[in-house]
Amino acid sequence: MKIAIGCDHAGPALKAEIMTHFDEKGFEYVDFGIQEGEKADYPDKAKEVCEKVAAGEFDRAVLICGTGIGMSMCANKIKGIRAACCSDYFSAKYTRAHNDANVLCIGARVVGAGLAIELVDVFLDTQFEGGRHQRRVDKISELEK
Repeated sequence: MKIAIGCDHAGPALKAEIMTHFDEKGFEYVDFGIQEGEKADYPDKAKEVCEKVAAGEFDRAVLICGTGIGMSMCANKIKGIRAACCSDYFSAKYTRAHNDANVLCIGARVVGAGLAIELVDVFLDTQFEGGRHQRRVDKISELEK
């Protein structure tokens, strides 16, 4: 699995924690975020990362801003993206299992590094269940038209 990770100016510290975890797990990823002290607007970062996911260059993405909400709002404007802002384990698990989400958005000012890593792990480890859920995901795709 190839993962993209990006952030605005609220997220470099949390992004670094997650990337350290990725390194420890041997995950393949590309950093599209900024470094501490730099500035970036979350719509620009969401667009940059999500266009690459939608094009099939990456399987999934993690986006980080202050609350995760701004990133998720922007990400969901990109055709082919199903982004979810999660701050609890159950939501991160079932947005994959039932919604086939391909982008996880996290709020650096909402969750700490330990919880963020748990959210990322369950998001990456959970497979889409398909079945009755596929019909609903197809309806989401229809809304993009």
